[in-house]
Amino acid sequence: MLAKTILQSLAAAATVLIGIDASPLFKLGARDLSFDYNNQKVYGVNLGGWLVLEPWITPSLFDQWADSKTAVDEYTYTQTLGKDEASRRLNNHWNTFITQDDFNAIKRAGLNHVRIPIGYWALAPLAGDPFVQGQLPFLDKAIDWARSAGLKVMLDLHGAPGSQNGFDNSGRLGAINWQQGNNVESTVNAIRALAQRYASQTDVVTSIELLNEPLGPVLDMSRVKQFYYDGWGTVRDSNGDTVVVIHDAFQDITNFWNGFMNVQSGVNHVMLDTHQYQIFDQGQVSQSPSQHVRSACNLGPKIASTDKWTVVGEWTGAQTDCAKWLNGLGKGARYDGTFPGSSYVGSCDGKYSGTVAGLSGDDKRNIRSFIEAQLDAYQRHTGWFFWTWKNEGAPEWHMKDLLANGLFPQPLSDRQCKYKLSFTAF
Repeated sequence: MLAKTILQSLAAAATVLIGIDASPLFKLGARDLSFDYNNQKVYGVNLGGWLVLEPWITPSLFDQWADSKTAVDEYTYTQTLGKDEASRRLNNHWNTFITQDDFNAIKRAGLNHVRIPIGYWALAPLAGDPFVQGQLPFLDKAIDWARSAGLKVMLDLHGAPGSQNGFDNSGRLGAINWQQGNNVESTVNAIRALAQRYASQTDVVTSIELLNEPLGPVLDMSRVKQFYYDGWGTVRDSNGDTVVVIHDAFQDITNFWNGFMNVQSGVNHVMLDTHQYQIFDQGQVSQSPSQHVRSACNLGPKIASTDKWTVVGEWTGAQTDCAKWLNGLGKGARYDGTFPGSSYVGSCDGKYSGTVAGLSGDDKRNIRSFIEAQLDAYQRHTGWFFWTWKNEGAPEWHMKDLLANGLFPQPLSDRQCKYKLSFTAF
């Protein structure tokens, strides 16, 4: 099936001139996409922590295990509670955390896309898993809400069987067993279910991301690449137009990915997703505010030089890893030296848990400057999705609260700082 699909696309593939701004990366066919990724920029936000749990986004759901650490991800959350109680609690969360009002607010902020994470267990559950189902009716609602608000949707398979990265946001913290047994095949089955369900709704669902953050450095990348082709063919079996999004697997976006799944390779409508955080190792989190800005600015030319549509699918206003449980339930931060093996950089006061209004004046100015710099860099190519729309108390990551307090530009083109930063904290 895949070979046949690729051969058909080879025969019909459009040629492309390499040049990010001057020439389209894909020539849109007769059934054009409902969003022109050649000429329009993606301004988006993630709905993180909604249909896939992350303890740091909604710590209230995990607080009872803060000491025992019995539940540290969605797998152990459902395993510990049992299906009935987990289903009751999760349905309440799904029903209240994101609503039509959120989609309307996202649109009013000048955004045009949302990226919605979903786990394989919602689409193609495996026997023996403790996960509960019931997410899809809410995903259906989200598509309707997006349509009503005038937004486009990227559907993101955020968790795969066996875990593609061992992160809690994959659904299961710990071992990385995605390439063991039938797990990759089961992942393709989940993609098939997702593509089939929304094949007729390309007026809203313009893209499907095959897998979030596969941890390339510990995976067989030749198999990851084959999975991307298989996933592309699976989406194409249901719809010839939907953009297929591949994550960079933490590999260089030009040296590693240029030449792969571009038009010349015989595929259409492929987008590269790269995630840009500057806080998850000691060297990055030790940077001064101006160094964070400089690092963001330096990414602009790199992003602009990829040979396919490219979005920064996750990024943040955070210059620290202070947010409660960001590094895992019960774990501290590198920034204040409470994470194992880290050394003190500065205080997490106001950033561990709180509101944007409660941040210091220096933090506010530095976050605003950092956001402005990233906006300018990331829209050098196809665009961006901020992580995340809302949470329960991580101010550096809370787009809704950042907007309300003037730290996220309104309109999006507004520039107040021109990267002038305050250094009094350093």
